[in-house]
Amino acid sequence: MKDLIIERLLMLPMVLNLFDANPNTQVTTANTTGNDLSPEMKTYYSDYLIDLMEAELIHDRFGQQAPIPKNGGKTIEFRRYDSLPELTTPLTEGVTPDGQNLNVSVITATVKQYGGYVTLSDMLIMTAIDNNVIQATKLIASQAGRTMDGTTRDVLNAGTVVRYCGGKTTRAALTPVDGECNITVDDVRKAVRDLEAQDAPRINGYYIGIIHPSVKYDLMSDLKWEEPHTYADTTEIYENEIGRLYGVRFIENTRAKVFKNAGANNADVYSTLIFGRDAYGVTPISGNGVEHIVKQLGSGGSNDPLNQRATVGWKGVKAAEILVEQYMVRVESTASD
Repeated sequence: MKDLIIERLLMLPMVLNLFDANPNTQVTTANTTGNDLSPEMKTYYSDYLIDLMEAELIHDRFGQQAPIPKNGGKTIEFRRYDSLPELTTPLTEGVTPDGQNLNVSVITATVKQYGGYVTLSDMLIMTAIDNNVIQATKLIASQAGRTMDGTTRDVLNAGTVVRYCGGKTTRAALTPVDGECNITVDDVRKAVRDLEAQDAPRINGYYIGIIHPSVKYDLMSDLKWEEPHTYADTTEIYENEIGRLYGVRFIENTRAKVFKNAGANNADVYSTLIFGRDAYGVTPISGNGVEHIVKQLGSGGSNDPLNQRATVGWKGVKAAEILVEQYMVRVESTASD
């Protein structure tokens, strides 16, 4: 069914009844009273938006997922289970030992709502060759993805476990002179040591590192660096994975946090996040997370008296929270660029 819908969208310059004989009928992907899109079209556009957004959500990808409950208030609960203690006393024959209790820590976060839209003029709709809703959906999906990803990124980069490269003790002391504070293999090894000392669980056998393109150059020249093609036959490769080093698989992303002009001599400071499983939690964008909304010409009533505007938009709710500070290390450095 979806293939048929895509084929029709590519063949026709406009769908969604934007030229309906009744211009005052509201068309929307939300559940409203009125002439909604067909179920197939709703599903297609919603899936299309989600698929495009997910490519932007690098910082959400490895977090513990906490779905947003409908009509469940604004507070999301993330749960963390403490490890059970070692048992050092041998069993006594015929005697049932005491059991242990699960110790659950609950961390709460408050979801916030975000959203945006683009306006399509009647002249654009009448004269454009491209399917305007498809093009607008691409744009708002990118906006939505970057917005949602940015909220998670900023939460993660406020963590308390941090290493400053070059032996520095503050961000402001990081200097770009002679590469003194560029990231090194030793910095990665120390971050791994920090995580291992806290028994941070791995993700499919590895820790994950999110690294900026300007920083990767300073690591990839090391002889221990492994390119993905050298292990792709035995390991599923993540999107944008660039290699692995000392037990860390690195994901390259231009949206890795950059603290602009925060170092010495106004140098940019780059954050490389290295973390294990359950270090943080996020709300997923599927389900109740994100809504795609399309309104046709004439749906604005008296605010659009000449039926000149249609809109394509999105809105969504999001929360992100660090669950275990010790399961994530932020390595701050300058870069060769």
